[in-house]
Amino acid sequence: MRSSVVPALLLACLTLSGCTSSSGPESIMTGVSSPSREVTSSVTPTSGPIPSATVGGAQASGSNEHQELLAWGGPVPEEPQAFSVVAPNVGMPVPDQRPVTMAMAASPAIMAGPQVRSRIYSRQFRDAKPINFGKVTPNHYAVHGVDVSRWQANIDWQKLRTQGANFAYIKATDGGDHLDPMFKTNWRLAKEAGIRRGAYHFFYWCRPASHQAEWFIRNVPRDPDALPPVIDVEYNGESSCKMRLPRAKVLEKMQVFMDMLERHYGQRPVIYTAPDFYKDHLSGEFLNYPFWLRAVAQHPSKVYPGRKWVFWQYSGSGLSQGVSGKIDLNVFNGSIEDWHRWLAKSGPARTASR
Repeated sequence: MRSSVVPALLLACLTLSGCTSSSGPESIMTGVSSPSREVTSSVTPTSGPIPSATVGGAQASGSNEHQELLAWGGPVPEEPQAFSVVAPNVGMPVPDQRPVTMAMAASPAIMAGPQVRSRIYSRQFRDAKPINFGKVTPNHYAVHGVDVSRWQANIDWQKLRTQGANFAYIKATDGGDHLDPMFKTNWRLAKEAGIRRGAYHFFYWCRPASHQAEWFIRNVPRDPDALPPVIDVEYNGESSCKMRLPRAKVLEKMQVFMDMLERHYGQRPVIYTAPDFYKDHLSGEFLNYPFWLRAVAQHPSKVYPGRKWVFWQYSGSGLSQGVSGKIDLNVFNGSIEDWHRWLAKSGPARTASR
């Protein structure tokens, strides 16, 4: 090509919009995994497939399918150092506010670190079936909370907090393929209301423990403000799984599940259980794990003699403003100061020292 032609071509290119290029972001391919038939009968299967999701940048192992990215999850930095102050380079402009601080500014009550503590509301709950617990009642405990699932439908979390819900455990997953349809909404709104919340998984004994852990990890965000995850282990007469495993096998499956969650979230899981299951499988076991005990007729010290506990579920017939129908009621075992110390101790940064 002769040199005299080049300037003319350049001038023509600049005047034509066709010579400019623009490229939009690549479209995100989402996939929907086929639900397994191994679902518990305690929940009604949805009419369509349940979308799997990669939350917080963590992809469950053993799956080659594309997963739908839940917009409410968002990526979470892998290293705790991502939240620390980094010295700026000399001569480089410094933004007025770090992105992490800006993201958390909308929910100041959640910034419950050593300097900022969430307000503790006194108990205003009522009970449709009140129980006389004797000398030590739920009213003797300072920090009350709730646990919820899809069956509570739409919750006014702001109102529920003022009624005494200082913490909430939210149903997330069941078995290896069921995601509570209200989990995403409850997880977001509870945090916006300033409630310390965590997620729980209903364990299904006819499904490999590793599959269930992967499913939980895929759907529950890794949030540094979240309470430790919970494994709910109990007998369920309505479940399609009628298997009754020996104690050794139960403990083995639980350990696999809990180890995977602890590695991912950096928090030791809490074990929720009921009296009959505890008697058959858990008495004297998992002494280094926090327990959440169901005892709706007597104090846990009588139902689970010798067992230390962190949470006590004392009612399944609670009534409160902000919720239509009944709700489970719980207490934390300790004072307000004990509560804040436990929150600090159970955070992700402390797991390595255990």
